[in-house]
Amino acid sequence: MGKLQKLIDKKASSAEFMAREIRHICEDMPKRDPGSLGEKMACEYMADYMKNECGCERADIETFEEHPNAFFGWIYFTISFVLAGIVSFFFLPILGAIFICLGLALLVVQFGFYKKVIDVFFPKKTGHSVTAIKKCSGEVRGRIFFNGHPDAVWNWPVNNKFGGKVHMAHLVSSILGAFVYLGLCIAAAVRLQLATGFQYVTNFTMQGMTAAYSPALLYLGFAALIFVPCLVGMYFMWDEHTIVDGANDNLTGCYMGIAILKALKDEGIELEHTEVGVIISGSEEAGLRGAYAWCEQHKGEFDDVPTWIYSYDTIHESRFLGVSYRDLNGTVKSDKEVSDSFMQAAKELDIHCIKSWVPPFGGATDNAAFLQAGYKSTGITALDHNLQPYYHTMKDNADNLNKECMADCYAISVRCLENFDAQVSNKK
Repeated sequence: MGKLQKLIDKKASSAEFMAREIRHICEDMPKRDPGSLGEKMACEYMADYMKNECGCERADIETFEEHPNAFFGWIYFTISFVLAGIVSFFFLPILGAIFICLGLALLVVQFGFYKKVIDVFFPKKTGHSVTAIKKCSGEVRGRIFFNGHPDAVWNWPVNNKFGGKVHMAHLVSSILGAFVYLGLCIAAAVRLQLATGFQYVTNFTMQGMTAAYSPALLYLGFAALIFVPCLVGMYFMWDEHTIVDGANDNLTGCYMGIAILKALKDEGIELEHTEVGVIISGSEEAGLRGAYAWCEQHKGEFDDVPTWIYSYDTIHESRFLGVSYRDLNGTVKSDKEVSDSFMQAAKELDIHCIKSWVPPFGGATDNAAFLQAGYKSTGITALDHNLQPYYHTMKDNADNLNKECMADCYAISVRCLENFDAQVSNKK
């Protein structure tokens, strides 16, 4: 029996602890949108708890500047460009194609790759993160961080009221409409080019414009106006004035590491060669801004010994408990050794765990930021990527926690720590 088996045996009580703490934060503190007072208060509370109740010698609250509303704010720019492109189709199709391409490019860069393109157009705020570390009793030979984000997202009204299928149908219809009009604009521009050359740009004549449109093309242009209501509806895809509780997404991730620290303290267990830390990275819902800031602020600090990061997000559905081998819309590859270690620990405990990924249009987790900064990291999630009623809605509350799933994820995480400690302790 391993030295941490006691912790695994008491996984149910640790899940109860997590649920109590999550309820306290959700119900007794302000809402925790990125860069808010609620995010700050939650970070302060968790930092204080880890220092005073979990034996952490270090629990630093860190700040960073951000423009949180920019992450979904690209929608306003993209949709405005697309609608301008639709209008331009009927008058100057080449301009319409340019407008739509600009809008789609913003979608890809700002959401697809989480780059800061339009951030300066939105109000600046201060985000908060926490770095807590429990030292080992002997020589430091390895370090594990457990990571979660404390902020909660803005409500998605369509998913909240009508469900994920309608929400996704709305998104897909809007994107399809943009591509349809892009194709129509290109087709009309090519016809006009062949008929008049580039003269139509400076000599805007009815004869020249008539050459751009066959009856079929014009009919398709009018028929495709059916997409306009969907596109206009995208302006209301998120409600920036209503914040969800974020019990699952992602206080479950925050408390996975805190519960392990608490259990170690309660059982009086001191690891000899492994430091155990928790990173609470703020403003994940604003485009991983806290995790990116953390990586910049701590650049090179943890290069002294092997350092692994397990990044958790939305631990709720047992059948989807798994390891994200790819992140950031499928574009970033997780560390294989760290990913495999979680799968192996789950196998040893005979707990269901799957190989997963964050697919295109699935967004990202803080794991992606750590990976891009060069850390050995992986992402742990337990959610169906087909949008569920609790995802980014008011149903993500403390009454909708899955303690069994949290307990299983906790047990696997403890075994990961135990296996890692054994591995580094055997090195001299």
